[in-house]
Amino acid sequence: MDGVIYRGSRVIPGAVEFIKRLRETDTRFLFLTNNSQRTRRDVAMKLCRMGIESTARDIFTCAMATARFVAEQKPGGTAYVIGEGGLLSALHVNGYSVVDDNPDYVIVGEGRTMSFEMIEKAVRLVDGGARLIATNMDPSCPTEAGIRPGCGAIVAMIEKATGKEAFSVGKPSPIMMRAARKQIGLKSEETVMVGDTMETDILGGVGLSYRTILVLSGGTRREQLGNFAYGPDLVLDSVADIPEDLSFPEGLGDYPSPPPQVEPVPDLAVA
Repeated sequence: MDGVIYRGSRVIPGAVEFIKRLRETDTRFLFLTNNSQRTRRDVAMKLCRMGIESTARDIFTCAMATARFVAEQKPGGTAYVIGEGGLLSALHVNGYSVVDDNPDYVIVGEGRTMSFEMIEKAVRLVDGGARLIATNMDPSCPTEAGIRPGCGAIVAMIEKATGKEAFSVGKPSPIMMRAARKQIGLKSEETVMVGDTMETDILGGVGLSYRTILVLSGGTRREQLGNFAYGPDLVLDSVADIPEDLSFPEGLGDYPSPPPQVEPVPDLAVA
């Protein structure tokens, strides 16, 4: 969402109109976010205050995906958590208890309230046998002032200290992205992933055979596209440039903008 719909506390020009158009045309969509700090109700309220009509049902977070995953793997389990309200709430909703000792999992999300003492404890717990889960592996998060360390940077300390690799459920994991598609009742060929980051949004979409649109309003710049062996179906400046009659070229080519009219795709999932 950050870099696609808003940047920090400022809405990206054209995003309000884009979401309004999706609602007016009864297009099914979800907002996907790799930020585990806020509950989906909190995220919806942020959008509403920006002028984007939203409810909790419109939001799908990596915290939700993580909590559902561990609940399926070990129902009624326990976790030591480095994270904030969104992650804690999702775990509780899915029947998990947050503990300080002998957890089944150590789960790491974003947050500004973590301390080095929490990292030290997580290292000891993982070294003692707890399984390590990351809500996502984003190394940094964009803010209005610049980047700050993301979940991937935090969990890297635990990985290096223990020699154990974290399992991540957030984008580009198919676990999160497939669950989001199923939640709104779409087939893979009906789904479009709109995102600003090649390593998460576009990679995840390509891996699941979704159509993909990279917007240049966030993390990835046009000159970086040659660094990747995969590519999006379309590259546009922002969601404001997604045409009403959405269609895709047959090949990647030079990433035209606006795209030629070939095959309409009616439904979108927005990152």
